[in-house]
Amino acid sequence: MKMPSNRSKNSDWPELHFQDWSDTVATLHLWTQIIGKIRLVQTPWTNHSWHVPFYISARGLNTSLIPYDGRAFSIEFDLLEHQLSILVSDGGRRIIPLTPMCVADFYMAVINVMRDLGLSVEIYTTPSEIANSIPFEEDRNHCHYDSRFATRFWQVLVQIDRVFKEFRSRFIGKCSPVHFFWGSFDLAVTRFSGREAPLHPGGVPNFPDWAAQEAYSHEVSSAGFWPGGGGYKDAAFYSYTYPASDKFSGQEVSPDSAFYSKELSEFILPYDEVRKSTAPDETLLAFLQSTYEAAASTGGWDRSALEKEFIPKAR
Repeated sequence: MKMPSNRSKNSDWPELHFQDWSDTVATLHLWTQIIGKIRLVQTPWTNHSWHVPFYISARGLNTSLIPYDGRAFSIEFDLLEHQLSILVSDGGRRIIPLTPMCVADFYMAVINVMRDLGLSVEIYTTPSEIANSIPFEEDRNHCHYDSRFATRFWQVLVQIDRVFKEFRSRFIGKCSPVHFFWGSFDLAVTRFSGREAPLHPGGVPNFPDWAAQEAYSHEVSSAGFWPGGGGYKDAAFYSYTYPASDKFSGQEVSPDSAFYSKELSEFILPYDEVRKSTAPDETLLAFLQSTYEAAASTGGWDRSALEKEFIPKAR
């Protein structure tokens, strides 16, 4: 039996420039933090904060199942029909339309609907990982939502999620799921050497130092995707290692358009370089593999014990 092809064409990768939807990014980021904090307080702690992210679904961003007093619920940002869907294991269901709405109004709508479903959850309302942030219930500065770009963003994440999962499958050591962190608003996948790391310095705005130190308790090589607006001006892929050797920044990586940012201490590949490539999957995989190899080789990882080529047999 011929194995199906999972490769994409560059036409499958939508154009996405941060300046075109920056106000929507800011609002959507804060909306996801509200839902993410609900998952955070209701879910048992998992190492490296793996209990808090979202996952890419066939319609948007989903929390997966969250326990609540003998019941369970899930919350999804449906970025096709533009609604927040809350589903409860006892059959309860509520929908909040996603329209231009201030963060304060979105917060109250979520809390009221949750209470109506018998899900009373209290969260810390100061946004995480954002300097000089406004509590959710007071934020009337962020009120933008352009549905066209929200859908386009999700379509980009669908493509990246697929390629990241292929990259993840090549590693047999400890590795994170492919997941979307609402604090930093990025899709990420992280590999571990298996050795403990030096104590992380912390210092992330509105993020406890102990949480950062637990997240980086062991040596990592991490890659991900930002829509833009952080340390880089536009949508981009990144790759970093912790702790980083002095030789890491000088390693040659692929493709040629990738570069090392001294300001971010990370390798960067602009999203457009993948989108415009004649072989987008191969271009992104080359970046992921070469930056991982830069981290593993300069960090002295036991690669023979962590990597394995697996070729499935046709049946």
